[in-house]
This record gives sequence, C-alpha cells and structure tokens, in this order.
Amino acid sequence: MTKPLAGRVALVTGASSGIGEAAAIGLAEAGADVALSARRADRLEALKTKLEALGVKVLALPGDVVDEKAATEAVEKTVAHFGKIDILINSAGIMHMGTTEDTDLAEFRRVMDVNLLGTVYTCKAAIAPMKAQGHGDIINISSQAGRKTGPMVGAYAASKHALNAFSDSLRQEVGGFGIRVCVLMPGATTTEVHTSISNPNFRAAIQSHTSKDGAVAASEIADTITFIVSLPQRVNIDLISVRPTIDTSA
Repeated sequence: MTKPLAGRVALVTGASSGIGEAAAIGLAEAGADVALSARRADRLEALKTKLEALGVKVLALPGDVVDEKAATEAVEKTVAHFGKIDILINSAGIMHMGTTEDTDLAEFRRVMDVNLLGTVYTCKAAIAPMKAQGHGDIINISSQAGRKTGPMVGAYAASKHALNAFSDSLRQEVGGFGIRVCVLMPGATTTEVHTSISNPNFRAAIQSHTSKDGAVAASEIADTITFIVSLPQRVNIDLISVRPTIDTSA
C-alpha cells in the first residue's frame, strides 16, 4: 500500500473525536507519524493505541488549546519528540447557539477562544520550525458558517469568519517560506459538535442536522485533508469547501 506521507510528522488538535480523530487516522494510514492534542486524555490514549497498530509513531499531548501555554507546548513537544513538524491540523472547535440578546457571554468568549485563538496559538508556534525546515502545511478547519450567517449562530459564525480571515493573512505571510495554509470548510458532517451546545433544544437540532441522511462522514473530510497535504509543494489549495451533495443552497 502506498504511503504518500511516510516520513512526515503531523500535529492534530481536537483529536479526541470527529474530524480531528478522523484526520489523525487518515494521516497515519498515509504513513505520517502523529501527535495528538485534545482535552480528553483517555480518548487520546485509545486513539494512540489504534494508530500505533498502523505502524506509525504517536505522541499523545492532553491539553486545552484555550490555554496559550498548552497550545504552544503541543507544537514544541511535537518538534522535540519527532525532530520536526510538517503538518498542523487545527480541528479543535465548539459551537454555541442563542440570540445575541439572551446569549451567555462566557460561552460566546469560549467559542472565540477555542475556534480562533487556539488556532492562532498553534500557528504562531509552528511558524519558526516550519520556516527553519523550509516547508510545512497548516490546515485550519472552518465551517460553512465561515461564509454565511444565520440567526442564533452569531458566536460560531463570527469565530469561523475570523478564522478564515486570519488564515488567509497567514498564508500571505508565510507562503514565501514554503509554508502552505489552507482553510477547509465542511458542511453538515457527522461529529460530536452538538455536545458543546448548552441549550438542549438547539443541541438536538444540530445533532439532527449533522446526522441526517447524506451528511458528510468525518472520514471523508480526513480524505480531503490527506489529499491537500499530498499535493506537490508548489500547489497551495488555500480554501476548500466540502458539503453534502443534498445541500443545494448557495
């Protein structure tokens, strides 16, 4: 079996479930050694065992990307352990729903901290080692909410719009050093994102949306990630949208 990513090292945040977990599996199947970052240490250990069975090296790094020190150290420990970092997948993310009038501002801040600032922390830390080696791939997982909005998703949509803007600015800053930056915007994808929503009615609605017939599987987003990072170095897919075929909205 071809291993297009053999010899490469990836760090995946949000690796304990959903797109992050699927991305880690996909990268390992393609031959990459993988560092795993997420809050749930037990899930990381289980995933570590699964990936090691594929014949790759794995490092589990429990921590919360909201903590700047922890996020920065995830990158630093990856480089210290493997000697480099070729791929950074920022998949950690949460969702909040509610009107602006009634929103819990603590939850609003948490969404911005996880979805935007957690990514900023890891990207900042990864630039120097990627510059030193002359190459690198950064993929930031956004959402269709990063290109449109709707009622009661102000925090989530704002965080993803900001993530898109940050990512494109970063791409222009580091492209000359051989570092590629991509924003990946999934549509309805079957994950556990609904579990972060405190309101039970909204939580049920999002669960129904992401588990509907025809929703994208997390493994299919992972296949897209592997495709992106396997392209020749001269090619930078800077933005890619993956959505269910049944979603025909603009």
